[in-house]
Amino acid sequence: MKGRIAAIVMAVVLAIYLVLVGQRAVMFVLTGEPIAVVIGVTLIALPLVGAWALARELWFGVRTEQLVERMDREGELPPDDLPKRTSGRPEREAADADFGRWKSAVEQDETSWRAWFRLGLAYDASGDRRRARAALRSAVRLEAAERRAAR
Repeated sequence: MKGRIAAIVMAVVLAIYLVLVGQRAVMFVLTGEPIAVVIGVTLIALPLVGAWALARELWFGVRTEQLVERMDREGELPPDDLPKRTSGRPEREAADADFGRWKSAVEQDETSWRAWFRLGLAYDASGDRRRARAALRSAVRLEAAERRAAR
């Protein structure tokens, strides 16, 4: 829930920023001075790239949340039985020891979005956020392909 609130706050802040910077950008472009036009165009382009990145991350969050809900309904989520630190994060040693079974599941069936999703959760538990996100992106992509094929 905290992540969702943070994402909404960031989206609102970005929208305000886009409006304010957009106004300045138009004023720069309207001066007709070459350097001011370049500054104005840059002021328009950079926030748009930021908005695209934020939208992409929000969509990633929505899709992964949908997959968690689906796996939970189907009883396919791995058990959350790793020992935890006081922060609530799994103990790294226990997560690393548990990691192998999820990796081997992906190696056995690289087309299973469920296996990729579980591997993403295992990477996250082991503290490797970059690989966790990559595995979760694979799961999202494979699940979308499965849905399209089922139609």
